Amino acid sequence: MRSCIGISARGLLILLASVCIDGQSLVRANEALSPTSETTDKGASQTALAAAKPADGASLTPTPVPSMGGLRGITRNPRGLPLPLVKVTVRGADGSAARSTVSGLDGAYSLDGLKPGRYEVTADKEGFGSSPVAPLQLAAGQSFYIDVTLAIAPAATSQTGNSGNFFKRLGKAYWDDWHPPANSGPDAPYRGYPAPISNPPFPFTVWPIGGTVWIGYPNATSYPLTNALYGNSEKPNWLKRANIQLYGWADLGMNVSTSHNGTYANAPAAYPQIANTFVLDQATFYIERVPDTVQTDHFDWGFRLTNLYGFDYRFTTAEGYFSQQLLNNPKPDGTIGNKYGYDPVMAYLDLYFPKVGEGMDVRIGRYISLPDIEAQLAPNNYTYTHSLTYTYDCYTQTGINATIKWSNHWTTQIGLSGGCEAAPWSPVAKLTGNFCLGYTWANGGDNFYTCANSINDSKYSYNNLAAYYATWYHKFGQSKYHMAWETWYQYEKDTPNVNNPAAASLLLTNANGAYCSNISDLTCFAPEWATVHYISRQVGKKDALIVRNEFFDDIRGQRTGFKTRYTTHTISWNHWVGTTLVFRPELRYDVAYDAPAYDSGLKRHQLMFAADMIWFY
Repeated sequence: MRSCIGISARGLLILLASVCIDGQSLVRANEALSPTSETTDKGASQTALAAAKPADGASLTPTPVPSMGGLRGITRNPRGLPLPLVKVTVRGADGSAARSTVSGLDGAYSLDGLKPGRYEVTADKEGFGSSPVAPLQLAAGQSFYIDVTLAIAPAATSQTGNSGNFFKRLGKAYWDDWHPPANSGPDAPYRGYPAPISNPPFPFTVWPIGGTVWIGYPNATSYPLTNALYGNSEKPNWLKRANIQLYGWADLGMNVSTSHNGTYANAPAAYPQIANTFVLDQATFYIERVPDTVQTDHFDWGFRLTNLYGFDYRFTTAEGYFSQQLLNNPKPDGTIGNKYGYDPVMAYLDLYFPKVGEGMDVRIGRYISLPDIEAQLAPNNYTYTHSLTYTYDCYTQTGINATIKWSNHWTTQIGLSGGCEAAPWSPVAKLTGNFCLGYTWANGGDNFYTCANSINDSKYSYNNLAAYYATWYHKFGQSKYHMAWETWYQYEKDTPNVNNPAAASLLLTNANGAYCSNISDLTCFAPEWATVHYISRQVGKKDALIVRNEFFDDIRGQRTGFKTRYTTHTISWNHWVGTTLVFRPELRYDVAYDAPAYDSGLKRHQLMFAADMIWFY
């Protein structure tokens, strides 16, 4: 189709100046630039302005029109939707007077009557970073169509953009975190349902699964150490250009308990098993690069190395990773392993393929076990203490796992590893498969996830569990309440019978035997099942109330060392200072119904007040 459009400076001259343009009324810019700096976990990215150039299908030769030119377009938010009331400024490249306009409620703007020449175009709006200067060469009578895309100003810019040494930048990063601006700007771009909850005060924003990045969502880490190391934002160093982050935290915990006999009197409760004391649970240091899975244009990659030191290494240790600190390391007091130790709890590569489904992440290395509401690393949990449901299942695996996001609804995972808590080179490693399926609905408010996490022969070894999981997350409408529910069934075959002295030689260190039904049996089948439920309520931007209840049936006593049913009941409060300091006090009551499991096997009940403080750096 051909269209005829008149372009004129004034009244009756329109007919004399009209021209016929094939399918176009203006020379258009065919695209807007995306933000040029990586997005941080607080949703930061630089403002970008489209580079002006003729549109697809339009002649590269400006249409003959009167000498005055023009500029028009749409101002847009990071998601590409029209953004109103944005100030667009055009000034001569030689410093001549500027012309400005403000876009309308539909995001449309226009500036006419521009003389031929070189111009610089910028755009500004409160809560957003200023756009980089976009050069524009305007010929006589030429009009350009330029879309302006804005995004929230980088947190790193506001925190570390000033000059000064490392320690001044670090101090300012904390100050800015604890005194944030009233208007933090829009959310960072993402692909998928909107995040159902917020962090803080909760440990995540999107319902979690292990073994992958959150495909379609931006990276969510921006800690003071990284910001300080990046230096002056006007001259980014190689770390920032490479999108490499360095950060961590220290987690200090304490408890007051009705148990007091023995070194680990609070067990089988975890992680604070040493009763009535303070303990360094975790001190971590991360080195990582997170692939950009929001974009779908190109392959990207990432990696993570997580170094953990503290008491909690006793729970994360896998055979073959410095495991001599814990396994086969008896102490004079009858306990096993060092009190504190080191564990490289995560060490993996991420390979992101955007053209498989709506994105595929292939993770290779040592990673957190795929299912579970809870996780090993302190900030990834609702509460300080862990449920028994979590404490006595699989923690980490080393292998390869592929996660494919097929749509906003469906996600699948499939992988191979050396088994739970076993490096592939360790003597207890066994080729182990996993397959998991997740379904999300209700605009992201609900997620159901089921997983066969350890598929192998399931014969007795160090944590060689066959485990089958289901989890369900649900947000209650638009309220501040949500819930998380998990259940699993797991077992080991051919487990040595602790009631039969002849089976003693079959037992492995740190791998409990079973209380078999028949005393004469050397081995038996050892199953257990558990269920845990969280109900959470956000109280303001920085506080949350968490209630957790669970039932755990250690049918043969293979996991906890006691053949009994348990219930635990916990109420916790989370309070955040900025995003870099969190306090989590809680009150917990445990019951063992069929045997005295607490206080070194002396009590059936245990009441504990516990609390921790996590300091991020």
